Amino acid sequence: MKTTLTREQASHIVRLAWEDRTSFEEIKERTGFVESQVIDIMRRELKPSSFRCWRKRVSGRVTKHRKLLELRLKG
Repeated sequence: MKTTLTREQASHIVRLAWEDRTSFEEIKERTGFVESQVIDIMRRELKPSSFRCWRKRVSGRVTKHRKLLELRLKG
């Protein structure tokens, strides 16, 4: 895992993670960070209540997981 992030890099990842239409797969393609690393960054960068809100929001959200979205669109 990349351990040293600039404020700009962390801010970019947080922004991508908050966007409903940006999947974790797309975040990985753009930044190189997998879902578990994004979760760790969000936990570190957000206030605890904001992190809980974000986790609740993205858990099970079809658009955050490309495979779930593809399955949903197929049928």
